[in-house]
Amino acid sequence: QVQLVESGGGLVQAGGSLRLSCAASGRTFSNYAMGWFRQAPGKEREFVAAITKSGGGTSSARSVKGRFTISRDNAKNTVYLQMNMLKPEDTAVYYCAAVETSYSARVYYGQQDYYYWGQGTQVTVSS
Repeated sequence: QVQLVESGGGLVQAGGSLRLSCAASGRTFSNYAMGWFRQAPGKEREFVAAITKSGGGTSSARSVKGRFTISRDNAKNTVYLQMNMLKPEDTAVYYCAAVETSYSARVYYGQQDYYYWGQGTQVTVSS
């Protein structure tokens, strides 16, 4: 079991940057693959980025590729989402998620794959 708490959201102008953090409780963080999702009002939650349990592999959605980078520091029990060149369409509540896995090289894309979720942090990008 793991508890997740996101931070780092806020209001930023288009073209700016934010770094989101997701702090995890527990002693087995390295056993969990991690992901970031986002949801705008009236829209479905969508995949943003994911990372393997060791941090050796990542994947990101086409809409953010080249702008967003996911990373993790297992010694700090934290996963990050560095967001650069932000656009108004990036405005959403951002959630981190975790799933325990034995596959060291696997990333997970579907929200149904994840069992633990944070409460979310609001990111608003203005024109």
